[in-house]
Amino acid sequence: MSRVSVITISFNSEAVIKKTIESVLNQTFTDIEYLIIDGASRDKTVEIAESYREAMQAKGIDYKIFSEPDKGIYDAMNKGIAKATGEFVGLINSGDWYEPNMIETAVNAYDEKPYDIFYADINLVKENGQIIVKKSRYDKFPTSRHWNHPTMVVRKEYYDKIGTYKCVGIHDDFEFLLRARKQNARITIKNQILANFMTGGASNQKSFKKCKKRCHDRYVAYRSNGYGIWSWFECVGIEIAKYILS
Repeated sequence: MSRVSVITISFNSEAVIKKTIESVLNQTFTDIEYLIIDGASRDKTVEIAESYREAMQAKGIDYKIFSEPDKGIYDAMNKGIAKATGEFVGLINSGDWYEPNMIETAVNAYDEKPYDIFYADINLVKENGQIIVKKSRYDKFPTSRHWNHPTMVVRKEYYDKIGTYKCVGIHDDFEFLLRARKQNARITIKNQILANFMTGGASNQKSFKKCKKRCHDRYVAYRSNGYGIWSWFECVGIEIAKYILS
């Protein structure tokens, strides 16, 4: 059993998955189980993933590829978490990538002070190459403005304790964080850039309809965890900020 399970979900990701896979292959910490959870891609995603099998084996990484239909992003994540055997679980989606010391930093942080959830700073990378650093911190009122899912590492036993993603909206990952905070999760934050996130995906698309849907999903996440109607203003503010920055 590896100490850390890293999960990458993908679907028709042949143009971007290499960078993600190579960022795991090049980690300074290698006691890793790496799971590709593919949604039955119709392009060369799985073929590309398979081409890294020998390199992963040479590095000592336990490499597993699964390809079958799923019900969306969070269903695929849940499948990966269910299959994971490591003490910790990290999620880095196809198109995004880790810094080389991401996993080593998360493991060392736990060895210094045990946690349930770890996260850190991230680079938001725009299509034109511009980079915006998104900092992490623990706010009294929880907000995704200072939380970065691609850097998040969770103890597998903690997922077992409070559950995984509910598959109800685009902000299921943030709902998980709110649920964890409500249950007094031990959270460690590192102000160090440990991952890179490509903007322009489902969480950043600019149409009014999609912005409205994201506001609704985020608001449902707040309300289902006991936050008041005033959290709606936070939801709207986040979407305005995304529109300006993306």
